[in-house]
Amino acid sequence: MTMQATSASKPLRLLLILAPWVLILLLWYGVRASGLVNPALVPAPHEVAKKFVELMKDRLAIDIFMSTKRVFIGVTLGVALSVPVGFCLGWYKGLRSFIDPVINFFRALPPIALIPLVIVYFGIGEVAKTVILFYASFFAGVIVIYEGIAQISPIFIRVARTLGASDFEIFAKVIIPLTVPHILTAIRVALGVAWATLVASELIAAQQGLGALIQNASSFFQLDIIYVGIICIGFIAMAMDLLLRAASRRLVAWQDRIA
Repeated sequence: MTMQATSASKPLRLLLILAPWVLILLLWYGVRASGLVNPALVPAPHEVAKKFVELMKDRLAIDIFMSTKRVFIGVTLGVALSVPVGFCLGWYKGLRSFIDPVINFFRALPPIALIPLVIVYFGIGEVAKTVILFYASFFAGVIVIYEGIAQISPIFIRVARTLGASDFEIFAKVIIPLTVPHILTAIRVALGVAWATLVASELIAAQQGLGALIQNASSFFQLDIIYVGIICIGFIAMAMDLLLRAASRRLVAWQDRIA
């Protein structure tokens, strides 16, 4: 009975996954056929799919690789620094009160506004693009981490001290395990922000990348290519997020068992 229920639920789950995409495609075709928008301004989904296949034979694979590499490097560096900074801000309330306004000031600055200064200080090469993505990832990650650490219940620390744990043991066996979900969340948030910032970072004289593809297409009003670039960014970001969610379920499964 249980096996039958499980097998019956698989088609339903697949249907629930596919339904939103089918609705989007139907809406897309509907908007194009409605006359509310000039059809020349809204390429049909099958035209975009055809252009995707054409670009994959030409340059799209390289563009995807370059953009993914830039995002990966920027997020890795940003999260690597945001973790210790977030730990310090979350653990030391005095430091958090002192530095919090500065963090919020820089977090509110859109990365695109910094492009002129980044060009002046770092040139127009890969370093400049990485700096923009690093900036976006760091401030997105540090907020998540220090807020998560600040919310850890003091009862865990008191219980550990009662059992004779040293400060190092408390940090290694209590604080770090409780912080793992927040670190994973910080990575997910940083990835989302980095992909959202990608086009801005590739404004800096990029010859390859999805952002460069979109910008070049906009110069020649190639709307189907713009749609291809946007859809690729969305699907790659979604795939990376799904992988992180799967990793999160495995790494923090012990919390569900003790809940």
